[in-house]
Amino acid sequence: MRRLAFLLIFGLGGAAILTGLGIWQVQRLAWKEAIIDRIDAAILADPVALPEAPDPERDAYLPVQVTGMLGADYLRVLVSKKQVGAGYRIIRPMLHETGPLLIDLGFVSVADAGGLKFEEGPPVSITGNLQWPQETDSFTPPPDTDENIWFARDVSAMADALNTRPVMVVRRDVPFPDSPLTAMPVDTSAIPNDHLQYAITWFSLAAIWVAMTAFFLRRGSAANRT
Repeated sequence: MRRLAFLLIFGLGGAAILTGLGIWQVQRLAWKEAIIDRIDAAILADPVALPEAPDPERDAYLPVQVTGMLGADYLRVLVSKKQVGAGYRIIRPMLHETGPLLIDLGFVSVADAGGLKFEEGPPVSITGNLQWPQETDSFTPPPDTDENIWFARDVSAMADALNTRPVMVVRRDVPFPDSPLTAMPVDTSAIPNDHLQYAITWFSLAAIWVAMTAFFLRRGSAANRT
């Protein structure tokens, strides 16, 4: 009987812990979805003027409209786009009244990128969102400066390369109808939200734990009867 009592306490305790972890992940899911909803609302809000000193914490995802002359220099960031394949994000400098900044103009396929050239022209107005993407880690290769290929958007390094401030506006409108570039606007798809899968995992483990406990209790009861 002591063995059966121990199995019952151990089984119920383990199931309670696993169920509690599942409930915690459900709560985390609601918390993360609320954050994503707020970010989505902020991304699609009406654009405002660019702050004089944009802050990565305060102004992340802030929709802005900027007007200035785009420089002829540009950087290519190797990316992949669904249903298109490999291509590049094109980053150009803009001379803005608050100081030079980076403009992420969008995506161009590898096939269209070969003959891509830019020239300085009249001022243009671009609507987009401020972003300081966290895309680099210890495994990110350094940029191939000879081929002008970057493997991630590193705002500080790109600002040094193009002599701008470490401020990036990611275009969301379409001001260049004759250009092969298509906008790749800011969205929340890169924000991890795996809490539902975690919750299902913990609840599944709790169910397995209960089933195993019932099995051993039945087996122990049968042994006692014999």
